[in-house]
Amino acid sequence: MKKQITVLALACTTFFSAAANAQFAKPEDAIKYRQSAKVLLASHFGRMVPVIKGEAPYDAEAIKENVALLNTLAALPWGAFGPGFEGGDSKSEVWTDTKGFDEKRENFKVAIQNLSTAADSADLAQLKAAFGKAGQSCKSCHDSYRKD
Repeated sequence: MKKQITVLALACTTFFSAAANAQFAKPEDAIKYRQSAKVLLASHFGRMVPVIKGEAPYDAEAIKENVALLNTLAALPWGAFGPGFEGGDSKSEVWTDTKGFDEKRENFKVAIQNLSTAADSADLAQLKAAFGKAGQSCKSCHDSYRKD
């Protein structure tokens, strides 16, 4: 079952990522899309915080399911940062510092992959470390490319 979910998630990610650039009639549509994707990402990260802080019991299966969703969601916002989609809460550096922005995006991708590996391990200490690094990758990009 897990393999089927993973295959479905990857297929959806590929489809939605490729389709994202083609579906925006106006820059405002791209801005709404990427902001919505990031709200969902924040929601799924936030669901793990009580476990990471030790305020809720560690349910390895629930964490794995949540991280599987994060894997899909993590690919969604990037197509909405294409040329002509400037604005929203993004600084102009997203479009002028494409190398730096691409590095931050790649760091996030790696952090999410590591979070997935940690979730699969069912090792809470490993999960906590990977969660912290994933959160740091978000913060690093926001610090550089998001308006206050």
